[in-house]
Amino acid sequence: RWDAIGTVQREQGDKARFPWIQSKGMDRLAAEGVRFRNAFVTLSLCAPSRAAFLTGRYNHLNGITNNSRPFPADSITHASLLRAAGYQTAYIGKWHMGNQRTRPGFTYSASYIGQGQHQNCPFEVNGTTTPTKGWTDDVATDFAIDFIRQHKDQPFSVVLGYKSPHSPRGGNHLPPRLRNLYDGQSSRPTPNCGVPAIFHKPAADGSKATGLSANEVHLDYLRHVAGVDDNISRLLESLDSLGLADDTVVVYSSDNGYYLGEHNSGDKRSLYDESLRIPFIVRYPRLFPKGSVVDQLVLNIDLAPSFLDLAGLPVPSQMQGASWKPLAAGLKPSSWRSSFLAQYYKELGDVPTCYALRTATHKLVRYPNHPEWTEVFDLSTDPYEIKNLAADASLTATLDAELTRLMQAADYSPPPDANKPSAPAK
Repeated sequence: RWDAIGTVQREQGDKARFPWIQSKGMDRLAAEGVRFRNAFVTLSLCAPSRAAFLTGRYNHLNGITNNSRPFPADSITHASLLRAAGYQTAYIGKWHMGNQRTRPGFTYSASYIGQGQHQNCPFEVNGTTTPTKGWTDDVATDFAIDFIRQHKDQPFSVVLGYKSPHSPRGGNHLPPRLRNLYDGQSSRPTPNCGVPAIFHKPAADGSKATGLSANEVHLDYLRHVAGVDDNISRLLESLDSLGLADDTVVVYSSDNGYYLGEHNSGDKRSLYDESLRIPFIVRYPRLFPKGSVVDQLVLNIDLAPSFLDLAGLPVPSQMQGASWKPLAAGLKPSSWRSSFLAQYYKELGDVPTCYALRTATHKLVRYPNHPEWTEVFDLSTDPYEIKNLAADASLTATLDAELTRLMQAADYSPPPDANKPSAPAK
């Protein structure tokens, strides 16, 4: 979640859901770098979002619209272009595009098939199955630190994908150091807890499936996030000890948000902000000011062009994102986006296919098979997306016109097989 950071919780004050969380590593990044306060994914699901990060393209064009497809081997990514420019490129940790074994575009990989497991997960190290011991995100960080040590005198690019806080969570899925963290704490509700999504009846936020109370589900989620934070600290300390901190761009983000009871929901997929919104912190001491914040809309498709821009490489015209380098450096480009397109194609559960326009102040959500579910929200007065204004014909028409413009600009058409899972990837 975008707000699972101590810095954000303190900023929210009385509106914070869990003001007691600890995030030493993330807080350090925020203090030493730039925090984008309005960062979003264009499709809130694991594999599609990772594909968008890699390619800088919307999912209706990059070939990944659900979790079951392999990533196309001929994809142009920031990794393939950096590799061609002489960078040592590594993909480490969670990939999760079907059961794909290869990591196209990378010179080195230490990853696992599908979702892997939280403890003692076998890693595929350059295609060779390798047993490991310990909590998977600790192990993945070990691989990343080792790779950086080996290539500290060369230009390198490392993508480190953490499994946590993905379910299953809690108990033996956590390392012992985290199992009792936050005991006795309670998360606070928000005004949209108990307000069902327009497409489903009231449902539990995960407690029914796990046998745990809703609060314990929340605590376990945040314990897993704390494990990720531990490893962010380890990575930053390694860059310090190797003398690489000033010359290394570090980006912390995630592939989707997560519901903790908002709209009576758990998981992600639908297009309310708790699902679409992500954390996004960038540190680069050579260029970016410390402790700054940026409020412009940035997207996961912006990562690839930004990495290329920072490396002094041309950005391919097929990439649909934009480089946030000038924003992070403190500039305010007049041409920066004021809205974006989001999408989801029904895969699992009760979330239907939908697409949306999101601006700085409003949102329009369309459900193509259920026009009666159309939603319009004024986010400036209703940030929890409770009051549906779709009956306001003038407002809806204005937002519809902008949505149509964005869809045309993104060369949008629904992928013909978007709702049909493919065979397991090889």
